[in-house]
Amino acid sequence: MGQRLENAKNLYLQAIRDGDYANAINSFAGQRYTQHSTPVKDGKDGFIEFFADFVKRNPIRDIEIVRAFEDGQYVFLHVLQNLNDGEWKYVTADIFDTDDDAKLIEHWDIIAEVRGTTASGRSQLDGPTEPTDLAETQVNKDLVNRFASDVLVAADYDRLSEFVAADLAQHNPEIADGLEPYRAFASERSIRYIEIHKVVGCGNLVAVLAENESQGQRQAVIDLFRVEDQKIVEHWDVIEPIAPRDTWVNSGKF
Repeated sequence: MGQRLENAKNLYLQAIRDGDYANAINSFAGQRYTQHSTPVKDGKDGFIEFFADFVKRNPIRDIEIVRAFEDGQYVFLHVLQNLNDGEWKYVTADIFDTDDDAKLIEHWDIIAEVRGTTASGRSQLDGPTEPTDLAETQVNKDLVNRFASDVLVAADYDRLSEFVAADLAQHNPEIADGLEPYRAFASERSIRYIEIHKVVGCGNLVAVLAENESQGQRQAVIDLFRVEDQKIVEHWDVIEPIAPRDTWVNSGKF
């Protein structure tokens, strides 16, 4: 595990799970800490202010980091949060930027409640957890980049089969396994990706941070794809409606 990944994991576990948020942010963040979780102010003081209240409201916190990888200066985490013995359960996807000293300097996150049942019978977090095919990182990122631009941004779901396996393993709770249910859902919901903000990957796992629109609602999303033999064979996502601008305490989700 590289230092960047270790710092991101330690921030999550020490600050959120253990409640030692002040020491954690001062230990693992750099000179600046730009925040894109819209209820959290920029900077170390903003982080401390938010988590002082969070810890008070949620005295029991179980955090499981399910997937994690580095891509150059970036770190990706896929996390299950279980608060107050199951009162609240959240799946989150996080991307951190880091400085030359591997300290965390910017943070994007998407959070959604865990759903009890899913169309595929899979959970929002199960499936393979470790990146493989590490030598194929750039090839797989290039594939997902083309998929994002040619299919998601263009909303050209007739081209799904060029990039997606017919037996796609699906973790979106509303979509059954397979390419055709994915196509039908995207078309029915009129999903159009407005902008791709980040593509980060390690081996066969590639994550995309984006803004999309579905039935008139702007959303922030991190899609995570598993690639095999130049096809997307598995898909996880975390989707969060973008809150009204007057509720933000920082520059916004992106």
